[in-house]
Amino acid sequence: MKSTLAWRAADGGPVSCAEKLKVLDQNLAEFHEIVLDLLEDAALMGCDVEQVRAVLKAAVDETRLRFSPG
Repeated sequence: MKSTLAWRAADGGPVSCAEKLKVLDQNLAEFHEIVLDLLEDAALMGCDVEQVRAVLKAAVDETRLRFSPG
């Protein structure tokens, strides 16, 4: 699978390792599926989907690494 995003390294340069790109793309696809499940479940339960979307965005913004990048 060819990467669809131009992933950048911490220094701003491109990530070019094919295996790293594959992992990043797979993680993004998994994340998308989880988000879709959350939004669809919320809609089926009669929740305000835009509120759920805002909560998810805030959760991503508030998430911190469990380690210090090297």
